[in-house]
Amino acid sequence: MCETEIRTQLPLAAASGCSCCSAEAALAPTAANGTGTVEFAVDGLTCGHCVQTVEKAVSALDGVESASVDLVPGGRSRLRVRGMADAAAMREAVTAAGYTLASS
Repeated sequence: MCETEIRTQLPLAAASGCSCCSAEAALAPTAANGTGTVEFAVDGLTCGHCVQTVEKAVSALDGVESASVDLVPGGRSRLRVRGMADAAAMREAVTAAGYTLASS
């Protein structure tokens, strides 16, 4: 058996988080690369079923082409919405599904 092991060393984020996932960065919706995609932070998701519920609720809105969630169990998950949906309608859809869209 070979005793040498090659691993890529990745830096760990500080306790306050990095710029892409810190609480301050997660609060406001952000446009992603001018693609018509907006990102929001969502609280309360804990599993794949939660993800499906939010994706289904947001995808049903007029103007939404697609919705996807990057799950962070017990933390702030990232909701990516492609299309031209109203932010208030999105907040209502997420709230009606039983979760919280993080406010800015």
